[in-house]
Amino acid sequence: MLLELRAENYAVIDHATAALGPGLNLLTGETGAGKSILVDALALLLGGKASSEVVRHGAERAVVSCVFEATDEAARILEAHGIDAGDGEILLRREIAASGKGRVFVNSQPATAAVLKLLAPELALIHAQSETLAGFDPTQQRLLLDRFAGISIEVVHAAYVAWRARADKLQSLESDEQERLRMADLWRFQSREIESAALRDGEDGQLETEKRVLNNAEKLYAAAMSAYEQLYDGNNAAEASLRVAERHLEELARYEPRFGDAAQQLASARATVEDVAETVRGFGEGIQGSPERLAEIEDRLALVDRLKRKYGASVAEVIAYGQEVAARLNEIENRDAVLADLRKQLADAAAEYRSEAEVLTAARTAAAKKLAGMAEQQINDLAMKARFAVEVQAQRDEADWSAHGWDAIACRIATNPGEPLKALDQIASGGEMSRVLLALKVSVEEGAARAGKGKRKTLLPRTLVFDEIDIGIGGRAAEAVGQKLKVLSRSQQVLCVTHLPQIAAFATQHFVVEKREEKGRTRTAVRSLEPSERVEEVARMLSGAKKSETSLRHAEQMLAEAAGV
Repeated sequence: MLLELRAENYAVIDHATAALGPGLNLLTGETGAGKSILVDALALLLGGKASSEVVRHGAERAVVSCVFEATDEAARILEAHGIDAGDGEILLRREIAASGKGRVFVNSQPATAAVLKLLAPELALIHAQSETLAGFDPTQQRLLLDRFAGISIEVVHAAYVAWRARADKLQSLESDEQERLRMADLWRFQSREIESAALRDGEDGQLETEKRVLNNAEKLYAAAMSAYEQLYDGNNAAEASLRVAERHLEELARYEPRFGDAAQQLASARATVEDVAETVRGFGEGIQGSPERLAEIEDRLALVDRLKRKYGASVAEVIAYGQEVAARLNEIENRDAVLADLRKQLADAAAEYRSEAEVLTAARTAAAKKLAGMAEQQINDLAMKARFAVEVQAQRDEADWSAHGWDAIACRIATNPGEPLKALDQIASGGEMSRVLLALKVSVEEGAARAGKGKRKTLLPRTLVFDEIDIGIGGRAAEAVGQKLKVLSRSQQVLCVTHLPQIAAFATQHFVVEKREEKGRTRTAVRSLEPSERVEEVARMLSGAKKSETSLRHAEQMLAEAAGV
């Protein structure tokens, strides 16, 4: 859900903030006040193209920002791009300098417009004259149909992944024969080289330690034997001194018991000294300054370093690479048997995919007929006389297989009697397009509710934005649009710009966009309306700038009737 939308020095707006809520959020205001500017600002935050022309005259930069509730998928997108997912909210911010340069921030961290475009389908979908068709692509049409029928693609997705993995592996094995043989010779050499080295994980570290000892044999021997003498074997050895002190403490303990613990502590310390002395003596006696062994270690380390430069950063990586090369060689040397087994696996995976895709096609075809009927009725409630269809075309060639099935979904419409059904992008009027999408989405939500709680539903954008939806309609048709927006807003947050009081009456949250002149400059502001102010705004929309008692009573009546929907 969109929680807040803010714009500073953007077009004619010096500073405007709208704190939105659940349900139907409506923007109204006089013509030219800048209602659609806020929709344009949101489109910019969803990855739209930026231009320095949007910077308010005299300002150094324009800033637009918004706050959305986070979704699991949005969080995954952010984490994949190294951006902190935040704590339940996603803050988008975009700055456009008058020079044309721009910056993007997500959760106060630098990002790119490409990241905004990835987030957009998860957060919001804008239906405006300029944005409708761009947002309502074949993917969205498929998602709408699947949501309507409560269709899950998980089984088909798993079947596709299994088939694709086997197809890719088979293609790799069937690649150019000359290249295969050349690589086999290389892998065979590498495998022999690594295998003949007989590497042991961690041996380079052990060898480096032994090398340091041998390089400093005399110094280490002298240090070890000196330590032994000071601890145990010298005239003033620590062990002898501790033994004498221990006997004195034992004598004291015969008369004063508190010295018993001290005597035991000295006995423990003397035992520790003896252990350390034996350890350093053993280390010293074991040191053998062998030039032959040192040369052997240096040769071995040189071999290990050469292999690490070629095959991995560590001995463990070199060993792993050798095992990987051996596995590749085994595949090549047993190529015919491997290919035969893989072809069988591929055929089985393809058969499984076809079976699941056919089931999915049948479910979508049945659902498409129901959705088309419901949507056509909803469309014709909105001052249109149209025929509507949802076509499901199964594209069974392997080139058309995908993780969501092989179906191409297309919504088609005829807006006038006697005309053939055409693709939605051939509708001339943007207002008609918005109304069609509104009717379609209402139908989808009603169908999704009927699908039952037990079925998995395909998630759609949480916030739907409608701009210029009321062009060319009025009266009962406008009231029908308002009712449908209200129905849709029960399952998804809706933000709508409207000129019609019949639609404005259904608002859950009502904002007015006002333009005024201050100190020779035009300023636009956004203000949330209280209930009494809503009456006056709807009355203004009914009668123009001069409100009358009649228009006020009519506005009160409209708001009262809309509240009961």
